[in-house]
Amino acid sequence: MKTKKDLKEEYKQMKFKMGIFQIRNTINGKVYIEGSINLNAIWNRHRMQLNFGVHPNLNLQNEWQEFGEENFRYEILAEIEHKENETADYNKEIKLLESMYIEELEPFEEKGYNKKIKK
Repeated sequence: MKTKKDLKEEYKQMKFKMGIFQIRNTINGKVYIEGSINLNAIWNRHRMQLNFGVHPNLNLQNEWQEFGEENFRYEILAEIEHKENETADYNKEIKLLESMYIEELEPFEEKGYNKKIKK
């Protein structure tokens, strides 16, 4: 039987899908874009928050309640490959890729749910 320490170490060694995703409203085409080091877990978190009515993005939350979960799609836009025998800063890579997608797609106001970051 594995110890708690063994299980924690095993979990740390797991390789999750990581990259950039969008939550797309199929009614009006608006999108929410974000990156994560665990694409499956982040979708579960967002869906749970939206279904419980506690999502931090109020515009997305309001439209989720108005249109219903069945009118939203979770779509992976890009995946980052795990690098073997290399120490990579995946969080940095994801933030860079996320900013590139946000800059290109401009998911703000009538096009999306992301907030513009003031410089």
